[in-house]
Amino acid sequence: RRLLAFAAYSAIESVGKPCVAVVEGPAIGSGAEIATACDFIVATEHARFKFPEAAMGTIGATQRLPAIVGRWHAKELLFTGREIDAHEGRLIGLVSRLINADMLLSELAALCNAIMSAPPSALAAAKRCVDAAADQDRRAALASELLSIESMLIDENWEDRMRP
Repeated sequence: RRLLAFAAYSAIESVGKPCVAVVEGPAIGSGAEIATACDFIVATEHARFKFPEAAMGTIGATQRLPAIVGRWHAKELLFTGREIDAHEGRLIGLVSRLINADMLLSELAALCNAIMSAPPSALAAAKRCVDAAADQDRRAALASELLSIESMLIDENWEDRMRP
């Protein structure tokens, strides 16, 4: 079963379009790992995050969580299984945006509109380059970005979008 879960996390992570996790309540274990597989996490004040696997005699989230919150925060959360709220998640970089629950739908609509206003190919290239940069040295990552820019400038009507 664990291999199926890892395949699901990988599938979410490799979607060629922006994938945003919205957390309004508890995200525990696999639920929290699903959220970390997304491009970023939007949460309400009701969100909670917990990685309890070590306390249960196994492990989880050892790859994505440290990349998001850093090694020390990840170790503390993984070793203790301590639950954190959305505010602490925001402080350590797990939560990208904290939204008041009463405003969630309107804020998500605005967020989606902002994302969808960009050309899909530019979003896919940005996602691909940011994700690749985590696995490449800085020069290789910059070369990937420059190749993506060049291909978009050739293939797209980018000049029209640059005009006010």
